Amino acid sequence: MVSAQSLRRVNFWGGAITALTVVLAIIWAFPLYWGVISSLKPEDEVVRPYIALWPETLTFQHYIHALTATQIGNWYINSVVVAVGVTVITITSSMLCGYALSQLSFPGRKLLWWVILASFMVPTQALIINHFVLVAQLNLLNTWAGIMLPQLIHPVIIIVYKQFFDQVPRDFREAAVMDNAGEFRILSKVYLPMNWGVTTALAIVTFIWTWNAFLWPFLSVTRTEMMTITVGITQVNDAFGVYYARELAAAVLAGLPVALAYLLFQRKVTEAITLSAGIKG
Repeated sequence: MVSAQSLRRVNFWGGAITALTVVLAIIWAFPLYWGVISSLKPEDEVVRPYIALWPETLTFQHYIHALTATQIGNWYINSVVVAVGVTVITITSSMLCGYALSQLSFPGRKLLWWVILASFMVPTQALIINHFVLVAQLNLLNTWAGIMLPQLIHPVIIIVYKQFFDQVPRDFREAAVMDNAGEFRILSKVYLPMNWGVTTALAIVTFIWTWNAFLWPFLSVTRTEMMTITVGITQVNDAFGVYYARELAAAVLAGLPVALAYLLFQRKVTEAITLSAGIKG
């Protein structure tokens, strides 16, 4: 029987861990709160030397400026087209590649698998120069295709799909083969219905990754009207200096879609992150 002293000790450590978690959550969330609140302040309040946790004068003029005096509409369209395009192509190609590596036998299969594993360990930033030269030679700078192409390959997604397909019992495939089903039919009718949850989770995370991407879209686009939202918000400035509240308002508008996506699909996002962490571990 558990003694009262043991229960008090458990309750103490449980309370301490809970309090620490709350403190860490506040520390993490404070910059987000500060950014949103500062975007609702007049510029003179933002640059004051002391900290005010709530605006003395609440204003939406910076959001109005971002929506009416910039090309944020074009930036949103570009981001949506690029993010959706990258997500659809990446998920489709990764699924096909993972299925082939898992279920088919062909020359060079093991070599291809090792190449994918090796590419997983190469940081994307190390390939930026190669990507830029190739895209420039193809005359795809300042185009949607030029922004999308280097972002289409995510080895971790191929690895996740292969591992999932490896776990599906072979009896399902053998039964489909006995019914004279082709490979595409086996994939679409047998394997795909079993991994809709995995596919949805990976698609959401891929969309968020692509939406938040900055370095490559920043390098591959020089025309303002072709910028994605993450790059376009850097153009919300003034000839007479930087207006911090305007910048913050544009940043809030840029992050709003992915924040809503995370809130709506939190469970799927967590599932995909868990799958990715399992691969990396």
